[in-house]
Amino acid sequence: MDQQDGQPDRRSLLAQWIEESRRIVFFGGAGVSTESGIPDFRGATGFYHQDLEIPLEQVLSIDFFTVHPQAYWEWFAQENAREGVAPNAAHRFVADLERAGKLSAVVTQNIDGLHQRAGSERVLELHGNWSRLICTGCAERFSLSEVEGARSGAVPRCPECASVLRPDIVFYGEMLDNDVVEGAVRAISEADLLIVAGTSLVVYPAAGLIDYYAGERLVLMNATPTPYDSRADLIIRDPVGRVFQELEHTGRRP
Repeated sequence: MDQQDGQPDRRSLLAQWIEESRRIVFFGGAGVSTESGIPDFRGATGFYHQDLEIPLEQVLSIDFFTVHPQAYWEWFAQENAREGVAPNAAHRFVADLERAGKLSAVVTQNIDGLHQRAGSERVLELHGNWSRLICTGCAERFSLSEVEGARSGAVPRCPECASVLRPDIVFYGEMLDNDVVEGAVRAISEADLLIVAGTSLVVYPAAGLIDYYAGERLVLMNATPTPYDSRADLIIRDPVGRVFQELEHTGRRP
């Protein structure tokens, strides 16, 4: 069943499925955070369409970072200078689902930590989190707030050994964390409702996790078509945050 006709009907069906489900998994990509003020990657105003001196894929490459960490930290400082970035209605609604005992896990491709800021605790970060730092020398870990000047654009150094600090993210050229992937596979395979939101589902191996879903209620929420549309039981093209905000306003909270 591919439900695409009638936006109110689609939102009502989503609300009904959420109400009836007990093991929901929310699988999100960059489109979940665009309404929080963070650009996505492939959208019309996304990172890949920005006029950057060094292409973002190069800035976020582990080989490039190892030789030129300054480029990453300058980009990081620019992105962290954005004002008003905060969890939106999607992050809040998903956190409410967890508090209500209806959500098994959030699986996210984002590195912004907005799900945790909204109150979610069971968050599986496929690509890490840029607010955590790791020393490239002694492997000591720090939070961003613990390292003075980490948002300045200068390359931060380890307070313990003075080696370069790197973000706790999965750079291009690195493997995903196996424990995180296994946790995502387990949660998705056991879900009775899988909501996939804000992702084009073209980046692997993350997109391949959808294959582990064995249920009959697969919801795809994305502005543009994805390779998995033919498998969806419900497709919603509206902005993710707006959909969940409308569910909040109509009293369809968890």
